[in-house]
Amino acid sequence: MKGFRDFLMRGNLIELAVAFIMAAAFGAVVTTFTQLVMDIIGLLGGQPDFSAVAIGGVNVGKFITAIIAFVIMAAVVYFGIVKPYEVVKSRLTKPAADEPGAPTTEELLAEIRDLLAKK
Repeated sequence: MKGFRDFLMRGNLIELAVAFIMAAAFGAVVTTFTQLVMDIIGLLGGQPDFSAVAIGGVNVGKFITAIIAFVIMAAVVYFGIVKPYEVVKSRLTKPAADEPGAPTTEELLAEIRDLLAKK
């Protein structure tokens, strides 16, 4: 029973549960935003749902609707999460400085030249 309790109280499990709950909530926001953009497309183009579109007798409308929804969701995730995260991460992390004791390539070549000259 102690092992099971330790498993449940492990930090990674709690973090994973919080991430799952937050992702579900964010998923609802992205879905709603996607529907909003699809409605705007519908106002501009006359129909936000392309499920009735058929090319050569083959109904490709649902596929077109899914592709448009995917692109909108990808844009929301990229510009709403990935890009801001990269900006904040770049501001908070300092670039790794070169080791002060590490010789440069020119110094190493000069040392090799000097060693060969001594022989």
